[in-house]
Amino acid sequence: MSVRIALINQPEFYTNLDEISGRVILGINRPEQISSITVKLEGEAVTALQVPHPTHFNDINRTGPPPGPPGSLVAENHKILYKVSQVFPDEYYSSGSNPYGAHPLQPGEHVFPFKFKLPINNACSDQMAMSKIGGLGGLGGFGSGGGLFGIGGVRVMDGSKQLFLKHVTKTLPPSLTAFPGECEIRYYIKVTISRPGLLKENWRYQIGFKFLPIEPPRPNPSTQEAFARRPFTFRPRSPQPDKRKTGLFSKRSAEDSNSQNAPEVPPSIEISARLPYPSILTCNKPIPLRLVAKKLVNSPEQVFLTSLQIDLIGTTDLRSHTIYNRKVNRWVVVTANNLNIPLCTNADDKNQEFVIPDDVWKNMPLPNTVAPSFITCNLARKYELELKLGLLWGKPKSDLMSKNPFASSQPLPQTIWLPLHFGNIEVYSGITPPPQLVEAARNTRPGAATLNFPPRLPPRTSTAPGPGVVNASRPSQPARPQNHVPTQPPVSDPLYPPQLAPGQTAPPPDDAPPSYDEAMAENLMGPFDGMQSRPAYSGVTNENAPSQMPQTKS
Repeated sequence: MSVRIALINQPEFYTNLDEISGRVILGINRPEQISSITVKLEGEAVTALQVPHPTHFNDINRTGPPPGPPGSLVAENHKILYKVSQVFPDEYYSSGSNPYGAHPLQPGEHVFPFKFKLPINNACSDQMAMSKIGGLGGLGGFGSGGGLFGIGGVRVMDGSKQLFLKHVTKTLPPSLTAFPGECEIRYYIKVTISRPGLLKENWRYQIGFKFLPIEPPRPNPSTQEAFARRPFTFRPRSPQPDKRKTGLFSKRSAEDSNSQNAPEVPPSIEISARLPYPSILTCNKPIPLRLVAKKLVNSPEQVFLTSLQIDLIGTTDLRSHTIYNRKVNRWVVVTANNLNIPLCTNADDKNQEFVIPDDVWKNMPLPNTVAPSFITCNLARKYELELKLGLLWGKPKSDLMSKNPFASSQPLPQTIWLPLHFGNIEVYSGITPPPQLVEAARNTRPGAATLNFPPRLPPRTSTAPGPGVVNASRPSQPARPQNHVPTQPPVSDPLYPPQLAPGQTAPPPDDAPPSYDEAMAENLMGPFDGMQSRPAYSGVTNENAPSQMPQTKS
């Protein structure tokens, strides 16, 4: 017996609205009785945190009563994606007589195709979808074929657990396995071959895949910028002694003495790092950064940019019931030393700005291990950007063969390390959503279609009375004054639509735009048309590696 799943045209990663199609290939060497073959598309967001000791907790890592004894692991598992498709029995096998709820398969290789479409939002907040998980076989759901006595087996996972957890409705998060033993987000396809009989076990096989969500609609381009600004002033230099040899009878002029004792004005410059507002970075793309230097005092001294380091800081918030934890990652995007970029010259005037050339960072994309920002039920990821600039007052000697490159009559140069920080950065995946989805998200209110509105009443077939005919069931209304200004008619109640006008045979079309959920219909095409290349992403090292989460009860 052999079971495997073969995906058709599998890309490096899938995204929302993609179709996952493949085949379940079953090879058997003897006749088998099979009750059903089900294929499941699943995604899980799992967190496992340790309950702190009562003397070592604060408001950050715990809120409310502890979910377990101190030192125990508490896990929380959210089924963010759950779709089921039964590929066997088909219409041919279902039409035959089958008293025991099983269908015979002859020896050989059998192929069962399947197809799924990835949704936009997570499914764990959908009560209807979660209520279908679990229960007795034969009473609901797939894979519940008849057993030895015509009854199906009991499912292992109980979907009612999802109904007691806290959920948020957001876009599906990306694949993530950055913190072994504490949290992970995995997507996989699982096939279950149910065999009737008390002494026969079911055959199972699963295969994982990477997932990267589409980005939300970007704001319209604007000239606004977010900035991190910091001024700095170098420390005044101490006066240098005159090392020229003077004789007993030599005399120095008054001008030379005044020039030696004249106070030196240290340079003062303001550096500002600027990003487009809102501050949005894109995976596998360079940072759209601008560095601007501004001279604050009239000083003839020169300042040079000697080093630059740009770090992306990712903060992951973990939650497991009432336990909270925070993990920090740091990616070095740009590191450049031995630079020699002048920021101001003698001819620059006060308050004059100088844009630093972006040759250092314009060709340095974000690492492919950076996941986009996301929020899900028990996990969230946000980012910060940190810059560190090395600024030098005075240029070192270019003679590299000299033992002391600063050995000269001039004073030693000063170096200042200037930090700049952006506290709220969004990272997008770079996958543009379909235009229909963007239009629906901008023009409608999200989640409007998920409300349980009662059905509309049918339109009334009676026509409006002609002129001069008074309805006896309604009192007569006073005449409108001549100077009455007509106002905009009120919006009609959807439960009671307006009556048809004279001669109108059909109600007017509903001009309300489709809601966000309606735009996610099955006929909506995915963001990729087969001609676009997908950006690189390495959110998980091996999507088929075994899970590193502890086996604890959720």
